[in-house]
Amino acid sequence: MNVTDVIEDRRSVHDYTDEPLDDETLETIFERVKHTPSGYNLQPWEFLVLRDEENQERLRGHAFDQDHVTGAAAAVVVLGNTDPAAHAGRVFDDWLDKGYLPDAETRDGLVDQVEGWRERAYEENRVWSTRSTALAAMTLMYAAWEEGVASCPMEGFDPEGVKEEFDIGAGYEPVMLLTLGYPEEDATDTEKPRKLRRPPEEMVHFEAFDPEPHAEPAAEVTEAAEADATASDD
Repeated sequence: MNVTDVIEDRRSVHDYTDEPLDDETLETIFERVKHTPSGYNLQPWEFLVLRDEENQERLRGHAFDQDHVTGAAAAVVVLGNTDPAAHAGRVFDDWLDKGYLPDAETRDGLVDQVEGWRERAYEENRVWSTRSTALAAMTLMYAAWEEGVASCPMEGFDPEGVKEEFDIGAGYEPVMLLTLGYPEEDATDTEKPRKLRRPPEEMVHFEAFDPEPHAEPAAEVTEAAEADATASDD
């Protein structure tokens, strides 16, 4: 299976078989996930993999009772680490050892720079970690599909409830949930035609941003979104 096939054929699946996901398959998938790019290669992600039925039930309780959380072979809590410098020392040591940096002074300067990011507002670091962690989540879905394992990303869940339920410490933020498993042969998600995808000519803008008129949000929707954003910052 080439990369084009993986990208074009992967579907979000809700109907899974009872076949379990073994350690070897998961290790193969996550070996590929580790190659995900991130800012400064700081890799601010963690994955809580739940295969135990009781743990999946616990997660389902914070995911609006979505049945594929327990119907899948595994449910994954994708976490972003909001501490930018969590892995900075060994990341930049590696850069120095492999010749990406000219000297130890440059290495130390980079560590100091990233450690300085700890002084930023928590929300800024949360957004920072989410950007890279979302890339890792997409890599996970593609890597899984290459192994014949289907997935479904989920935004519908209570992040604070998940953190409390699984004793996830301060500084780690649930970015999304994923379900993983082998798809039913006649799964609705794979049997029906693919849902609408916007064409490149509509979403790609060269040299200047000029969206199609039908893509412009209504003024009242924009104002409501801005109000929600302001409220969430409080």
